[in-house]
Amino acid sequence: MFKFFATILLSVILIAPSGFGQSISKEKQAVLTSLDQKKDDFAKVAHQIWEHAELGYLEEKSSSLLQNTLKQSGFKVEAGVAEIPTAFVGSYGSGEPVIGILAEFDALPGLSQEAVPFKSVKAGSEAGHACGHHLFGTASVASAIAIKEWLQSSGRSGTIKVYGTPAEEGGSGKVYMSRAGLFDGVDAMLNWHPGSGNNASAGSCLAIKSAKFRFYGSSAHAAGAPHRGRSALDGVEAMNDMSNMMREHVPQETRIHYVITKGGQAPNVVPAEAEVYYYIRHPQMRDVKSIFERLVKCAEGAALGTETTMDYEVIGGAYNLLPNGALSTVMNDNLQLVGGVTYDAEELEFAREIIKSYPDMKVTPEDAASIRPFRLSEYAVPFSTDVGDVSWLVPTAGLSTATWVPGTSAHSWQAVAAGGMSIGHKGMMVAAKTMALSAIDLYKDPTVIVAAKAELKKRQGEDFKYEALLGDREAPLDYRAN
Repeated sequence: MFKFFATILLSVILIAPSGFGQSISKEKQAVLTSLDQKKDDFAKVAHQIWEHAELGYLEEKSSSLLQNTLKQSGFKVEAGVAEIPTAFVGSYGSGEPVIGILAEFDALPGLSQEAVPFKSVKAGSEAGHACGHHLFGTASVASAIAIKEWLQSSGRSGTIKVYGTPAEEGGSGKVYMSRAGLFDGVDAMLNWHPGSGNNASAGSCLAIKSAKFRFYGSSAHAAGAPHRGRSALDGVEAMNDMSNMMREHVPQETRIHYVITKGGQAPNVVPAEAEVYYYIRHPQMRDVKSIFERLVKCAEGAALGTETTMDYEVIGGAYNLLPNGALSTVMNDNLQLVGGVTYDAEELEFAREIIKSYPDMKVTPEDAASIRPFRLSEYAVPFSTDVGDVSWLVPTAGLSTATWVPGTSAHSWQAVAAGGMSIGHKGMMVAAKTMALSAIDLYKDPTVIVAAKAELKKRQGEDFKYEALLGDREAPLDYRAN
């Protein structure tokens, strides 16, 4: 009987929505109160970015809005860092420790959606914030402002930096910022991501490298003089055949995706040019490097066999995330203090309608209030992010909060819809509060940072030297322009 009640009690503690069984200090409560008082202002900022829905490296209005919000709160802002017009660094304070917060703000193409619980394309817009980066950037700025106010009132030394990082969606913005040394001297990095639940566990993800392989042949009449032609499309298809055979001989965790982006325009013309776009993913960035080298050999062999020529352009690349238990434990403790998201009557109705679009999901709106148990894991979840590069350079911790209705997948119309109304804003404020309280703990107890740095050093391994997977290419500022 005791075991039964102990199990029930443990379950309640693990999913408690509002810091169950924990007390909040007056100091932290003051920070939470300050954020609550400004929540409507931050919701307006987030909604403006949601309305802009600007694509990677084109986020001029969104970036400027976040920069101006920081300037109005006393931050010094440096714009156009790493030779990227929409990248910025906002700084306040002096001395150590230096704590950074990442901020994203790019949208996704082809995911326009109104803030309604049914599929409805938003008039005049082709893009949408289906990954919630309008909430991401705003919460990070809100958190930094709260930390700045706490540094002022407490009289403590320390520096808070907000990193405005463009083009996370395939543009690898943080990689160029990492390569430029912008994260040098940062003692700890905090970040978050919108989601359908609340979780501050420490885990990993897949490293990635992407490239476009372009083949060049000779055009000819496909019926009248095929012998005079050399098909660039044959080169692409031969490469694809070899890469598909290679799947049997790579580590089983490997993911290889491709799409033919150019293959000719008429069947009776031998294609003189063709292009295929590849992604290589693996839980370890070192394996991504070696598998990509083998892919290049497939392309070279395909060109040789089809008497075409080939070149390739590396488009993007990002490391796998390095989990950091020391920092993530602090983040989880503060998420437990802040609690999850609870809905009012209107939000409940909205959530129930959204959940109807998931016939196979066993979720309820009340799940948004729960907090998932903390875990430190080496498991690589099947996605990639340019936060990975940052985590190899600076001890990094992240969390996810319920900005979307439970059961919602990223990159969906349902995510855009919830992110454009109060459900998204509530989850955003949970993230802002959690990061602010976590930063306060780090300023007050620098031994956590010492432990986090030691953990990072161990995970990096001996003789680690940072080299971006995308090489020395310049940021593709026009990759979303067409």
